[in-house]
Amino acid sequence: MAASPATAGSRSNPAVLLTVTCLGQFMVLLDNTIVGAALPDMQHRLHTELTGLQWIVDAYVLLVAMLLLSGGVFADRFGRKRVYLTGVAVFTAASLLCALAPSLGWLIVGRVLQGVGAAALSPASLALLAAAYPVPQERMKAIGMWAGFSGIGLAAGPVAGGVLTEAFGWPAIFLVNLPIGVVLLLVGVRHLGESRNPHAPAIDVPGTVLSVLAVGVLTYGLIEGAARGWTSPVILGSFAAAAVLLAAFIAVEARRSAPMLPLGLFRRRLFTVSNTAMTVVGFALMGSSFFFSQFFVYVQGSSILRAGLQTLPLSLAMVVVSPYAGRLAARYGFRIVVTVGMALAGLGLLALGTVHADTGYGNVWWRLGIAGAGFALAMSPLTGAAIQAVSPQEGGLASGISSTTRQIGAVFGVAVLGAIVRARQSGGASFESGLNSAFLAAGAVTLVTAVFTGLWLAKSRPAQATAAPQPSAEAVTALNEAPANSR
Repeated sequence: MAASPATAGSRSNPAVLLTVTCLGQFMVLLDNTIVGAALPDMQHRLHTELTGLQWIVDAYVLLVAMLLLSGGVFADRFGRKRVYLTGVAVFTAASLLCALAPSLGWLIVGRVLQGVGAAALSPASLALLAAAYPVPQERMKAIGMWAGFSGIGLAAGPVAGGVLTEAFGWPAIFLVNLPIGVVLLLVGVRHLGESRNPHAPAIDVPGTVLSVLAVGVLTYGLIEGAARGWTSPVILGSFAAAAVLLAAFIAVEARRSAPMLPLGLFRRRLFTVSNTAMTVVGFALMGSSFFFSQFFVYVQGSSILRAGLQTLPLSLAMVVVSPYAGRLAARYGFRIVVTVGMALAGLGLLALGTVHADTGYGNVWWRLGIAGAGFALAMSPLTGAAIQAVSPQEGGLASGISSTTRQIGAVFGVAVLGAIVRARQSGGASFESGLNSAFLAAGAVTLVTAVFTGLWLAKSRPAQATAAPQPSAEAVTALNEAPANSR
């Protein structure tokens, strides 16, 4: 995903490039959290059930997860400026389609296209920065600004989503992307310089197609299983098809000279453990935050605006703590920081599982804050551990895989925790009880993973140079990531 030293192309003004790339990632991360605040209004106006909301979120996350690695290769091979601006154009046009969507089906189509645009835009923006700043120290400063500015979009999402939805309805959360996208296109076309890596590998089309189909079919079974029946032919067939497609993906990747996912990397314990833990981070963070606004609106009776504000402690805790996570890992080692982070996140989610309709907000916000701080402590060091497990030439690939595994976890988190809520409701329990079960399940899985990382994550400490880039990997994954109340 990162630029290769072997680059060619025209130079662009560094200040303009930094502004354009930061604004593009800001738009993507704003979209991550702004949608969560609008889910209750979408459910009301589109007359959809929980399954529909899950598809609104997972349609986006699925495409981002499966195309993120290919997006970085596309940028290196065909031109970072070209792929970046194409991603901006697709994301902006898809946002307009989402805003104008007359039905749930059209909204899901728009979300799929948004995912395609984001999967091109985000890695290309980072590749543009890496190519424009060849001096390591300058590059780290630029990437740090990129990550920090992007985090503002992450924190602003819940508030902006609440304000826009309360005032104009859910389509407004997508329309806000239009002026940003138009400005990026106008400025980018005129002022960005092109660069590419003439030695970039070929696109792994079979691997990309099989991965999208495998995860997509499995997600379909998990989301629709509660509604159609877990033993229905369609659901059982989807699980069987997912297994066949996954086996085909592994077989194809094992035979390709330049696979999108080099399976040999997973023979290294540090790489496998860090990516397994990152999958759980995506699962628990995305799966639980999908329900936050719904809890405040449907269980505690908050307005949409107030619910957006009430979910803010999670985002703010992540934005505040994330810059320190890499430094702590550099000082104390990956294992200690990740294990503490996962334990805090798990305890925060377990505490949220005991919140009820009559629980005052003074006894709720700190639970969100603990969970957010815990996830922030874990994510950057987990990416750093994955990067340290490979050679320097494979660092960009390792960062991209770390982003992808967290996204895959996010897809399954929304699907599985949603299935838990639906199963509890089908058994006669209330929506509140279903949410409590989902939060408790997410917390338990996260705590088990904390034990797993404590036992198996390598003690080795990252070098200072390895720790420094972590905010960049974190921001790319945040797509991508972070406290995505819903994508």
